[in-house]
Amino acid sequence: MNYHIVTYGCQMNVHESEKIAGLLRRAGYTQESPVEEADIIVFNTCCIRENAENHAFGNIGALKKLKRRKKGLLIAVGGCMAQEAGKAELLIKKFPFIDIIFGTHNVAQLPALIERKRRERKVVSLLPDREETEDGAEAYRTSYPNAWVNITYGCNNFCSYCIVPYVRGREKSRSAQRILAEVRALVQAGYKEITLLGQNVNSYRDGDTDFPALLDAVASVEGKFRVRFMTSHPKDFSERLVAVMKKHEKICNLLHLPAQSGSDRILTLMNRRYTRGQYLEKAAYLRREIPEAQITTDLIVGFPTETEEDFEETLSLVKEADFSSAFTFIYSPRTGTKAALMEGQIPEEVSKWRIARLIEAVNENTRRKSERYVGSTIEVLCEDFDEKKGLYLGREPLGRMGYFASDEPCVGEFVRMRVTRANGVSLYGEKE
Repeated sequence: MNYHIVTYGCQMNVHESEKIAGLLRRAGYTQESPVEEADIIVFNTCCIRENAENHAFGNIGALKKLKRRKKGLLIAVGGCMAQEAGKAELLIKKFPFIDIIFGTHNVAQLPALIERKRRERKVVSLLPDREETEDGAEAYRTSYPNAWVNITYGCNNFCSYCIVPYVRGREKSRSAQRILAEVRALVQAGYKEITLLGQNVNSYRDGDTDFPALLDAVASVEGKFRVRFMTSHPKDFSERLVAVMKKHEKICNLLHLPAQSGSDRILTLMNRRYTRGQYLEKAAYLRREIPEAQITTDLIVGFPTETEEDFEETLSLVKEADFSSAFTFIYSPRTGTKAALMEGQIPEEVSKWRIARLIEAVNENTRRKSERYVGSTIEVLCEDFDEKKGLYLGREPLGRMGYFASDEPCVGEFVRMRVTRANGVSLYGEKE
């Protein structure tokens, strides 16, 4: 029996899909296959933004004919969207051919739900409380030489635009002992880059172990590998964390620090709990201590009541904070959040005009920073081979993707590459 997993959203969902794959394999499903050849199709959904939700609805709906034609095919829907209030009922009503619905905290129970569905005709749904806990599911990792390691689940921040605390529950930290054991096992298995994951890694705490202490311990594990972490909330970003980053060569000096807006008024409405000035002070401190450090960010345009002046402050923040790159989004109301009830929702055409200008400002930064690499030699961790380009590819410590030719297979190896040209966020060069 074959399986097919459709993943939406961030790295946390990518890793969750690895756990789902591991569970399916232990349940007797043998390999990932094209959707038409699968015996079970699992949608690991995201509801953070409307686009991801709409894509999921469209892709689920497209399976109606396949479901009718292929007897025995199971369709399961999990992830954030399935756990959002009222969405399970909507899914069942809109797509009665769905077999299984499960939440983010029920991943480990998927094999039991499959067995139960084989005995019952009705939709099998398991969506109890909203508290997400460590499920113990062993991942079938598909991102070698990269590995994702959850350190927290859920979120306590309640940003006014964000639905995560409502669907994933309040924040809980994994035990430091289990995290370190997982990291050691991954390094011993040959993984070369470990990314620590959490909605807000900076608020991690297990007894006396906070995030800087955990990061220090992870980077002290023996072996040649890199360490990354995301996401950092600016309000909790500390000088102690910078000191740990500075202490260990293994820790990549690339910080993802979502600003969301450059306007203090909008930041207050977003309930972000820092000001533009405080954000810039922390960015400046990082660069004083680690001059080569780079910062990436998330930025939202079209938040309720955002004026042209507010937007201009976000545009100017791109230059003042000197972002290496940014994920940019048009605000989308999420039912159940405070922002969805705010007056002053921004017309779509205004938001589209603003995000086009924002993307151009971000791209200008990205192009300028990439050009500085030309003529230098960098170390990339080779991740894959691009069949279309006929080149190997891998990231350097500050996040740029490097493409190069090699006569020998080198996936999973650290490669020195001399950069000959840059194209946006990508670098091209020759293997030394």
